[in-house]
Amino acid sequence: MSVTGHIVCNGAICQCKNGFTPDTLKVISTPNEYVNDPDGTEKLIASTMDLGIPLEKGTFGQCKLQPTSGGYLPCVPSITAWQDFYDKVTLSNEGQVLVKDSKGICAIAGTPCVEFIMHGQQPSVSATEVQQANETMQSQLNPLVDPKKTEDIDPFECIQLI
Repeated sequence: MSVTGHIVCNGAICQCKNGFTPDTLKVISTPNEYVNDPDGTEKLIASTMDLGIPLEKGTFGQCKLQPTSGGYLPCVPSITAWQDFYDKVTLSNEGQVLVKDSKGICAIAGTPCVEFIMHGQQPSVSATEVQQANETMQSQLNPLVDPKKTEDIDPFECIQLI
């Protein structure tokens, strides 16, 4: 099944339905394939090969599936597989691309319980995009900037003026 949506990358925020706290995805399987990262330094593409504990903290807090007399045991996730991924592309690690709607199957739950809250991509504006923007629309969205003079303006300066 092919699923579409935002590509998930390093830094995505995920959570388990059976845990109490979210964690940040740490892509461990893709050595050199990036999304929306012109420098190729931060946004590695997440894939179906990111298994085990691909998380910065390595936990979702406590696990609701492991109750004890004093609460719950600590969550030690073990993602065994991913479902609802984009299967039209195979990365160099032989994995398929994870998207915002992908779900991880945890060994403890045995079901797809790990979901993405945020895909990890950060929107940014390039100088080319500012120059190609519709002048009328830009003047309505950002009346403090003269769209005719955007060639000399740093795109981040436009955002800061709002």
